[in-house]
Amino acid sequence: MRDLAALPKAHLHVHLESAIRPSTIAELGFDSTTTEFDGFRSFADHNTLVRQCLQKPEHFTRIAAEFCEDQRAQGVHYGEVMFTAAAHGERLGDPEMPLAAVLDGLSPEFTVILDHSRRRSVDRFARTLRLALKYPRVVGIGMAGEERHPMAPFAEVLDAARDAGVRLVHHAGEDAGPASIVEALDVGHAARLGHGIRCLESPDLVARLRDERVPLEVSPSSNVGLGLVPSWPEHPLPRLVDAGLVVTVNTDVPASVGTDLVAEYERIRQVFGYDDAALAALATAGVRASFAPDTTKAALVAGIADWLATDE
Repeated sequence: MRDLAALPKAHLHVHLESAIRPSTIAELGFDSTTTEFDGFRSFADHNTLVRQCLQKPEHFTRIAAEFCEDQRAQGVHYGEVMFTAAAHGERLGDPEMPLAAVLDGLSPEFTVILDHSRRRSVDRFARTLRLALKYPRVVGIGMAGEERHPMAPFAEVLDAARDAGVRLVHHAGEDAGPASIVEALDVGHAARLGHGIRCLESPDLVARLRDERVPLEVSPSSNVGLGLVPSWPEHPLPRLVDAGLVVTVNTDVPASVGTDLVAEYERIRQVFGYDDAALAALATAGVRASFAPDTTKAALVAGIADWLATDE
């Protein structure tokens, strides 16, 4: 078996505020970043406490720089990190400081997707779009949070983002069913889906996602840790792959559930019996689904092929 840390990867679905080193967040005043969750709401409440520790520009710059260092150690050569910039800006009374400080800390191979909770205001989402249009290293925006809250109130901003050429990536099909995915596609103009694992409840939706080649950002440890899937052996990742869908491997909230990207690939290897060729195919899917420049994609796909060609 080949070294999974050496497998070149793209990381497409990871929240910066849920990827902070335990030692760093302890220094910032929170005594734990990993806990037991009984559903999405308990995780969200916990995450709010973590976010409140981020107060100064140097805090945001530090966690971004440390994030990049940790990702490189996991073989990530390109990443799109999610960040709730408008919420931090509103909380701290400075609309642009949090994002500008994060961008100061990110190395060039990492970009940002700005997310917005469905529970929050349309006005805040409009501010999120304005930030995306101002900062070129923001490669997309999207809706996150509890999926029972409809996307329809945000339709005007979503249409404006599409018309401006901003890529849209939404959480859907995680804690709600196929209808949330259809909404993300039809109302949200989604280029990719965060999670999307409950698409299997609708054969027609599976066929649509397969035909339209809509990538799924799948994060097994997060789904299990948040109580959305009972266990790793019961996770639908193999069924998603077998259905011919575009499946990418991600961590979502790694510090909160105690994982990293190498660990996700290792568990896929162990739990589902995937060989190195299958793992390389997942990594390749992640690269091709990314918003990286074509030259970066080509280099990473070649690197994955080289990894697979090496002796075990």
